[in-house]
Amino acid sequence: MLAVLPLTALTFWYFHPAIAKQERIPYTKRNGIELTFDLIQPENPNGKAILVMNSGSWKSNRDHFRSWLVAPLLRSGFTVFAISHVSQPRVTTMDTADGVQRATRFIRHHAEEYGVDPDYFGVTGGSSGGHLSLCLATLGGPGDPTAPDPIDRESSAIQAVAIFFPVTDLLNLGDSTQNPGDGGPPKSYVKGFAPDSTDLEKWEVIGHRISPIFHVKPDLAPILIYHGDADTLVPLDQSTRFKTAAEAVGAGPVEIAVLEGKGHGWVGAIFDIQHFVRWFEEHLNAEE
Repeated sequence: MLAVLPLTALTFWYFHPAIAKQERIPYTKRNGIELTFDLIQPENPNGKAILVMNSGSWKSNRDHFRSWLVAPLLRSGFTVFAISHVSQPRVTTMDTADGVQRATRFIRHHAEEYGVDPDYFGVTGGSSGGHLSLCLATLGGPGDPTAPDPIDRESSAIQAVAIFFPVTDLLNLGDSTQNPGDGGPPKSYVKGFAPDSTDLEKWEVIGHRISPIFHVKPDLAPILIYHGDADTLVPLDQSTRFKTAAEAVGAGPVEIAVLEGKGHGWVGAIFDIQHFVRWFEEHLNAEE
């Protein structure tokens, strides 16, 4: 028992690094609701930013985010931006994907103020957070140089991705328990994809727009995916088919770590973030 105490104290210490935190920084409004992110700065920042998609089931509650969840990133000097959004069905998933593009442009516009290099942005998240991360990776890019709002002139591109079990193809749900069997949207999330998403002809357009697999490009940022092979909500083939699509256009690297017997989340996933740290350290590198 006494031997356990030092280990417990060390674990507590590791997951509670010294930080400076700014909460509820607004980046836009959606349907009259203020959208915000939390800024968590490590004691010894390396000047690189990691955007955390605070999202599950395309729902977001900033009060559920805890800094200890990203302790490995903070310990390694990354400045973390925990981005929250309005939960579906109050807004559509398409609105949410647009919103995180706005958040990225906003943070890049204020990069100097936040002490980060605008050329080195990574992104992470799980499930719908992984989906939104890949929306940034595939759809993010230069801003509109003629936009009246200077934030909209900024790029929403990111330079590295490390995520858990992402949704990549909403038009081909495969063996997912969310597959309605008629080619329509995930059956528990219909309201999150607009009232007309049950019209299959319209859903083809909506699903194509919001599925990262259809928007892969040769200059895709390096992507690391952790995915369990027993995931029935977001089956592994969502990741493997995305990798195949990326490779078909010459993009890379897209690496998948397959966890045998793991479902949609697992005990100890927080320790896998240490692998994300190494990925970001490798690919957010000024010497590349």
